[in-house]
Amino acid sequence: MDPLVFAHRGASADLPEHTLAAYLRALDEGADGLECDVRLTRDGHLVCVHDRRLDRTSNGTGLVSARTLAELEALDFGSWHPGCAPSDGDEPPDESHTRLLTLERLLDAVLAAGRPVRLLIETKHPSRYGRDVERRLVALLRRYGLAEPGPDSPVRVTVMSFSPLAVRRVHDLAPGLPTVLLLDVLPRWLPPGRLPSGTRIAGPGVGLVRSRPRLLPTLRAAGNQVYVWTVNKPADLELVLDAGVDGIITDRPAHTLARLGR
Repeated sequence: MDPLVFAHRGASADLPEHTLAAYLRALDEGADGLECDVRLTRDGHLVCVHDRRLDRTSNGTGLVSARTLAELEALDFGSWHPGCAPSDGDEPPDESHTRLLTLERLLDAVLAAGRPVRLLIETKHPSRYGRDVERRLVALLRRYGLAEPGPDSPVRVTVMSFSPLAVRRVHDLAPGLPTVLLLDVLPRWLPPGRLPSGTRIAGPGVGLVRSRPRLLPTLRAAGNQVYVWTVNKPADLELVLDAGVDGIITDRPAHTLARLGR
């Protein structure tokens, strides 16, 4: 069976990451799912931003967590990217390419897609708000009916984190939500192939997979699913396909889907 293809921050090789335009492009290209990072604003809103600081992906500066939603929505999150839609004359750029994306708006877009979509949501830690990130996330998913989705729900959410405490909190708050423990190194406290209680999906980085040839067989032999990030290079794609991974997280969903003949 082919692996699931997840668009990392949307079709982020072609359009500004974490923008609505990038996610809609990925859906149009046929991605099975989307991946996003979430952070809490000062006034308690979940927003799709990877970095702690605003400097790399916007025309702002400072910490995301120190700003209100209104302050963040006044910033430009896309004009820096070569794929940002150009403005015509005095017309402002298309806001789907430049506007901050809240998790609520992303959920609305996914639910409106009219087809099955899987959504990977990564909670970023350390955070000044600690466990409140997971509490607010689960509360929002519950409000959308996605914390305990019915069998006919077209949208399936999985929560990911590098923090074992974070994935444990999600499991405690919503046992029906699948969780992924992300790995960029192998924790010394984690026995080979084992994951925290309640977590059955491992999320190793492709660099870790390259450096540890026995990692994927060990994880799979222990009964875990494996989603690998961020798979962009042709050689890495062949590596994870040969290993039979369950999910591929990539900035280039169209390229990956083409390789799979889809």
